[in-house]
Amino acid sequence: MKLEPNQVTLSQLRQLWAGDEGRLDEASLQRVAVAAASIDRIVAGGETVYGVNTGFGLLANTRIHDDRLAELQTNLILSHSAGLGDPLPRHVSRLMIVDSLPFFGMLFGPTATVAMVEPQGKAMRDQMAAAYGKPADAAGAEATANRLALKPESRAKVKAWAMAADPRVSGEAMYEDLTTDLRPDLAGIKTPITLVYPWAETGPTKAMADALYRGAYAAAPNVTFVDVGDSAHFVMLDQPEVFGAALKRFADAK
Repeated sequence: MKLEPNQVTLSQLRQLWAGDEGRLDEASLQRVAVAAASIDRIVAGGETVYGVNTGFGLLANTRIHDDRLAELQTNLILSHSAGLGDPLPRHVSRLMIVDSLPFFGMLFGPTATVAMVEPQGKAMRDQMAAAYGKPADAAGAEATANRLALKPESRAKVKAWAMAADPRVSGEAMYEDLTTDLRPDLAGIKTPITLVYPWAETGPTKAMADALYRGAYAAAPNVTFVDVGDSAHFVMLDQPEVFGAALKRFADAK
């Protein structure tokens, strides 16, 4: 299977996971070689570059010694390989889902199917992708933020993220979310699930949110529902302390 930049789909990733062999196209391999040569020049010249010879996150300003750069890059790959390798023992296997439905298309109606929402999802994806290379739509980003967050400071962060996002990536992610239906598989998921979901007096109310999320995951055999009031989709921004406590309970569970 040939993999081309910006065109790898979830379907292809599933094929790779199932054992199919993938390879980069020649143009991509040439770009990798050029990038590797650039990294070599940076290291040889002693320049400090984030992620090349510095730590990440809180350690972004910490310079990593040259003799540990290979270890740094190895650890970077490992940190992005979550979900790979041998399965964890059952007693430590659990899953937290934050405000996500097994089928996003449910929001279009209780009888929605992938086939029904796919044409609209494709149109929405293409419309979003068409904005690439154009000035970011501040009004649109603000409207998105207002839907996904409740508190002013939360909305400001989400708006900034939306303004900085690549619309091609956002569009493709939304399309693949719309056309992925996990409902038929729920009954077979034995892993304990903690589902965190928001509600607000301005809507959806607690009664509405309870009905939506508990109904959506009714087929899953082992779900703990955690509702967080006075919040929207970005629960962790609107209610960081409540979300942090829920995350700690989840992490500490035996």
